[in-house]
Amino acid sequence: MLRKIRMALAAVMIIGITLLFLDFTGTLHHWFGWMPKLQFIEAVLALNLLVVAGLIVLTLVFGRIYCSIICPLGIMQDFFGWLGKKAKKNRYSYSKEVRWLRYPMLVVFIIALVAGIGTLFQLLAPYSTFGLIATNLLQPVYQAGNNVLATIAEHYDSYAFYHTNVWLRSLPSLIISVVMLVILAILAWRHGRTYCNTVCPIGTILSFFSRFSWLKIHFDTEKCRNCSLCSKNCKAACIDYKTHTVDASRCVVCGNCIESCKFGALKYSRNSSSSSNSSDSRSSRETSPENDGRRTFLLSSAMLATAAIAQNKDKIMDGGLAEIQDKVAPERQTPVTPPGSISKQNFETHCTGCQLCISECPNEVLRPSSDLLHLMMPTMSYERGYCRPECNRCSEVCPAGAIKPLAKELKASTQIGHAVWIKKNCVPLTDGVECGNCARHCPVGAIDMVPSDPDNEESPYVPAVNEARCIGCGACEYLCPARPFSAIYVEGHEVHKEN
Repeated sequence: MLRKIRMALAAVMIIGITLLFLDFTGTLHHWFGWMPKLQFIEAVLALNLLVVAGLIVLTLVFGRIYCSIICPLGIMQDFFGWLGKKAKKNRYSYSKEVRWLRYPMLVVFIIALVAGIGTLFQLLAPYSTFGLIATNLLQPVYQAGNNVLATIAEHYDSYAFYHTNVWLRSLPSLIISVVMLVILAILAWRHGRTYCNTVCPIGTILSFFSRFSWLKIHFDTEKCRNCSLCSKNCKAACIDYKTHTVDASRCVVCGNCIESCKFGALKYSRNSSSSSNSSDSRSSRETSPENDGRRTFLLSSAMLATAAIAQNKDKIMDGGLAEIQDKVAPERQTPVTPPGSISKQNFETHCTGCQLCISECPNEVLRPSSDLLHLMMPTMSYERGYCRPECNRCSEVCPAGAIKPLAKELKASTQIGHAVWIKKNCVPLTDGVECGNCARHCPVGAIDMVPSDPDNEESPYVPAVNEARCIGCGACEYLCPARPFSAIYVEGHEVHKEN
């Protein structure tokens, strides 16, 4: 029963979170948006103290069920481990805790977080790693399948599906996601939860609490026959059948050992004693259907309570002058961060690089940074679209507080940067043609067309930017026909302002 409950809850969690990363319509967030907020590091950075407290209490009561029920990367490893079990049964064995690696990795993670080394921090954070894999590897496949269905639907004059662009956001992120997937798959296939108990910082943090959990898996020595099946089925390598001990700091309460034991020698209860003097009546009470039902109810209730806390195209043209494609991003002295991030420092301090805002951005503005220190952290660029004033999707989905919730009315007046005109690239001066695209499409009217020669009204008209009105949305940069570099681009603000 324990294993079935764990698998059911884990399936709901990983399917919901994966769909969030795959969804490009923004509709699934209303159903599954609470799931990312249950992730431990994201809750800590968002100062969501109720969720953090709930997860700690959950661990103190049930053990490290977070790693097998809530964490999508842990659940993904279980899937690879299951595939390995199909190839070879009873392949695990007991091993001692690798403290020399486990605790230094936690120290490195904390130092990377404090020092702002985003790339290292994001590679160690489990939810961020899963988001990287889902966004770079799974979403393109999902979108391609959608486009096939859209083509079929068009043939039958149906609008049930619509085409979406499949594009490479960042080659380094794609390579990293492939490498991480291969490493995790091999580790889980061969050794089960090795990553969780040696590298993952969240697993190490929760291990401090799981040592004192109220419910634990323990032996009934009277029934044990030392057959070693429990150890051979323990993916956490935490069961020593010779000494009849279970390392609660590494146990993720998957229930595999209980199911594999043919003699009923393993129990999941509050009695941590392995003494052989326990009475038959007490054993029968602990393993009775009534007590199994009670633990089932407690586990399900705790999960629901924690969830309740967390819950609290066609080709585009630029007016007929040029097709919007193959633009090259300019060198920005200050990166442009999304509206709601408040400042560059706040964004870099709280962002975990989970890629959820990138996968959800409908305007194709957000993409992984190419900066070595923040390699996978989202940054804004306007080669494929611009940040529409009426869209606040990224602020709705961010679970870590890096992008604060921002009303659409406030977004339209939040300055995340300002436009800068580059004279040598401007089409009226280089090609001798009229343009005005930037002024025509500016949603806040921050650009006027003025004579390039103030003393000659007949001279080519060029843009003049009113920085006090410009909000940095990037419409001018996106729609500028100059190639390969726009004649006008957005320079970010260290601290966002309000008009």
